Amino acid sequence: MKKTYRTLALTAGALVASGAHAQSSVQLYGLIDMTALAYTTNANAAGNHVIAMGHDGEPWFSGSRWGLRGAEDIGGGNKIIFTLESEFVGTNGNMEDPGQIFDRDSWVGLVNPTVGQVTVGFQDTVAKDFSGLYGDPYTSSQFSTKEGAYSNSNNFKQLVFYAAGPTGTRSENSIAWKKLFSNGIYAAADYQFSNSTQFATGSGYQAALGYNGPSFSVGGFYNHTNNGGFTDQTYSLGGNYRFGIGKVNAGYFHYTGKQGSLPEREDNAWTVSFKLAPHGPLDYELGYQQMHVKNAAYNADGNIPNANSGAFDTTATTVHNGYKETVYASTFYHLSKRTELYLAADYMKLHGGYTVAGTNGHNSQLEVATGMRTRF
Repeated sequence: MKKTYRTLALTAGALVASGAHAQSSVQLYGLIDMTALAYTTNANAAGNHVIAMGHDGEPWFSGSRWGLRGAEDIGGGNKIIFTLESEFVGTNGNMEDPGQIFDRDSWVGLVNPTVGQVTVGFQDTVAKDFSGLYGDPYTSSQFSTKEGAYSNSNNFKQLVFYAAGPTGTRSENSIAWKKLFSNGIYAAADYQFSNSTQFATGSGYQAALGYNGPSFSVGGFYNHTNNGGFTDQTYSLGGNYRFGIGKVNAGYFHYTGKQGSLPEREDNAWTVSFKLAPHGPLDYELGYQQMHVKNAAYNADGNIPNANSGAFDTTATTVHNGYKETVYASTFYHLSKRTELYLAADYMKLHGGYTVAGTNGHNSQLEVATGMRTRF
């Protein structure tokens, strides 16, 4: 009797399983973002600056991560897919979230040519992946079923929280559906279970609808989040226009959040950004955003909490109005398709009653960083 052996081979960054099921595969992949130097003003209450490796210990653009991604063809155009992904801190080798090995992704799903893609587990919110297209210039140019949106730990990242659910920008205990139709329409929805007898508390749902045209993509999402009995809602519209060597992105976010006996918080935020990638190794990015708050209660530390976080101080008796504006720019020098050097900066200015913890009581902050990013 002839025996069939199953082998594992590591080639070009992919761990491929072959044998009886030739259409099954498992890929080992990763990304390392090492911010070599970062300069930050108003780094303490005295207004001093800091020069450090990393940005608050984190990389500037992309959380360093490794993961396993798998697919199995089960016939009839159907595939089983999964992703397990873990983030780490490159400057010291620690886990990004101690005790949670797969703190970026832990899900399994089914792809069907008629139904689309259905995934279950711990995964990006639908709104996060969707609005990244117009939230900053560093993500995909077209709506797709793939995960991945927004840059990392810097002052222009904050729009991402309008796309968050009860457990942040990644949903625990969630089921998501995504489909890209042949006519360019993209649709997606997800639901996060509270896993408690209080079915609504800690649950949330989102829906997104977009269209990929020949030179543009446009769409919007709705987000409904329940945080400890308080309801948060976000509506967003945005898109991009692509031309030759570049693209222009623009988006708008409207958020409302219940705050107990206090008036309802209301945010209005907008952003515009550009990317130019002329022939050669260099590309350039420039962006601007404003985030306005009305009737916002501070958190326990005396700062404006992130949208959809439920982190406002329930003992607060006053509310605050103000806005935050941020301008940012970057340039990348691509050494290869996988590796690049970067130089980036942002400047944030706070107005009125808008306060954030990172400025340590000051109303502005400048950040400058340089580093290297590579993938495998």
